[in-house]
Amino acid sequence: MKNSSKSAIGGIVAALSLVLMISIAVVPFLTYALPAVAGVLLMFVVIEINKKWAFGVYATVAILGVLFVPDKEVAIMYLAFFGYYPIVKSVIESKLPRVPEWICKILLFNATVAVAYLFMIKIMGLTIDEFDKYGMVAIPMLLGLGTFAFVFYDYALSKLVLIYNMKFRKYFRRFFR
Repeated sequence: MKNSSKSAIGGIVAALSLVLMISIAVVPFLTYALPAVAGVLLMFVVIEINKKWAFGVYATVAILGVLFVPDKEVAIMYLAFFGYYPIVKSVIESKLPRVPEWICKILLFNATVAVAYLFMIKIMGLTIDEFDKYGMVAIPMLLGLGTFAFVFYDYALSKLVLIYNMKFRKYFRRFFR
């Protein structure tokens, strides 16, 4: 694939990802879904080009997201996890057997989300209503629910890659030779 095609794909994915994250201003209840979908778009860059280009697109979207996305929680969630996870997922799945792969993925998710929320609470002054209602019990409860959602996200991401490779990749390749 020519560099011009790679740049075009990277630019399109970066623009779509940024538009998705900026649309939080219109649909404010999709705080976690929008950065997750923006991260899914990076899978196409990983598949069609390579991981190096995908990290470049991730860095571009992360920087522009922090600058322009109105809800900083969305930008931080993309920066801290959803943006680079599809790239790291491909590396983890190619290097590790099944059980250590899942342990690594779940530990990565919980560690990055915990650090991201610690940053948002301590530095940015974010308040979490569940702490007022449930106290410190809210932390393992929220991490447990988040881990369940993450496992579903990872499974859905794998199925999307499979469907893309089986049904849509040949059509996509026609446009970007």
